[in-house]
Amino acid sequence: MSRIGKLPIIIPDGVTVAIDGQHIGIKGKKGTLELTVSPKVLVTFQEGEVVVAVKNPEDRKQRALWGLSQRLIANMVTGVTEGFSKQLEVIGIGYKVVVQGKKLVLSVGYSHPVEYKIPEGIEISVEKNTVTVSGADRQSVGQTAAEIRAIRKPEPYKGKGIKYSDEVLRRKVGKAAAKGE
Repeated sequence: MSRIGKLPIIIPDGVTVAIDGQHIGIKGKKGTLELTVSPKVLVTFQEGEVVVAVKNPEDRKQRALWGLSQRLIANMVTGVTEGFSKQLEVIGIGYKVVVQGKKLVLSVGYSHPVEYKIPEGIEISVEKNTVTVSGADRQSVGQTAAEIRAIRKPEPYKGKGIKYSDEVLRRKVGKAAAKGE
C-alpha cells in the first residue's frame, strides 16, 4: 500500500472542493486550482476530507500514481489557503531588479536589461537584492523561480548571479591561488 496515498487530506474552513469524475477543482481565498487525475485513481470527498485510492493497490504503477495524486491534491489545498513562495538573491556589483507592471526587468551584467514577463497567477516582489516569487500553484512558482535563476546562473569564482536564498554555492579558487604564488 502507498503510505502517502492512503493519508486523508483534511479540508480547512473556507475551502470548497468540487469533484467531477477525474476532474478536481479546489477554491480558496488565494484562488482556484484544478487537476485532472488518472482514470486509475479514485478520489472521494466525505466529511471534510478528501480520500484518494486506486483500482488495484498491488500494481506498482498505480501505487506510484496513488501517492502522486494525494500529494498534488494536498499541495492544491495548501496553495489556496497559504500559498507558496520562493526567494532569489541577486548578487553582483551593479546588478539590479525592478518590477514594471507585468514585467520583471533585470540588469545583471549583460549589454541590455533582460525583461521577464510575469506569468498569470504569480506575484513577484523585489526588496533590495531579494526577489520573492509567490502564488497558489506550487509547480508554477517553482518553474518561474527556475526561469528567473536561469537568466544569470551564479558563477563559481565570485558567486555573481541569481541564486536561491537557501542555495549553497561551491566556490572555486582562481588561477593565482592555484599556482601557489
